[in-house]
Amino acid sequence: MKGTPFLFKGGWLTLYIVLILSFLYLPIALIPLFSFNNAAAVAFPLSGFTLRWYDALWGNKEMLRAALNSLLVGIIVACLSTLLGILAARALTRYRFPGKRAATAFLSAPLFLPEIIVAVSLLTIILSVGLTPSLVAVALGQTIFCLPYSMSVLVAGFEGMDRSLEEASRDLGETAAGTFRRVTLPLVAPAIVSSLIVSFTVSLDEFILAFFLAGTEPTLPVYIWGQLRFAAKLPSVLALGSLMLLASILLITLAESVRRRAERRLEQQVLL
Repeated sequence: MKGTPFLFKGGWLTLYIVLILSFLYLPIALIPLFSFNNAAAVAFPLSGFTLRWYDALWGNKEMLRAALNSLLVGIIVACLSTLLGILAARALTRYRFPGKRAATAFLSAPLFLPEIIVAVSLLTIILSVGLTPSLVAVALGQTIFCLPYSMSVLVAGFEGMDRSLEEASRDLGETAAGTFRRVTLPLVAPAIVSSLIVSFTVSLDEFILAFFLAGTEPTLPVYIWGQLRFAAKLPSVLALGSLMLLASILLITLAESVRRRAERRLEQQVLL
């Protein structure tokens, strides 16, 4: 067929990828562009370049409080989801037990369930036990949501580790707990760091769970949602969104850098 060589060269595939990426990321790229616009209206042509929308953020006490809430929740979620992910990944990669596949499916379920359903279910549980929506509820809910992300990173880290090093440690008389602390954890440390960063990034950007569970203590995404009702505050929201976008990109890049460095180190160990 005449069109086959062109397809094999990647012409149509390249065009398709370019269109998809443009559709996904071009609107996101417009956010920082309009955040420097001198006018409050989000429209072309731009009326000029200004940094005043960024300057206005530092004097906004409500925004700073919401940012502190997001930071606190993100740290708690990253630590909890990584700790639980280490235990789950260790069990799934080292042991055989009845219901292993079912356990893996249940732990990954939050990725496939509609997030709003999870949020409503958690809110119902919280209210039924006599608790009120708060940052604690947000942290617990986001931990459930971030656990599959943490597990995906940590399972890869445990599977890529040389198990003979653990066996050698046990043969030399070290206990199981000592082997885990002195041998296993240092070897999977890059995966642990990546898990912490990814979980923190997901928590920082998460909106639906925080919207239902935060109560009177909004996180940064919930604060941004509330500000969208006021047209005059839209430029400041765009500036804040640009900073969050930059932070997410930097954190994800750092996590990927740590992961690739760990892979290269493992490849060098195998070659040696």
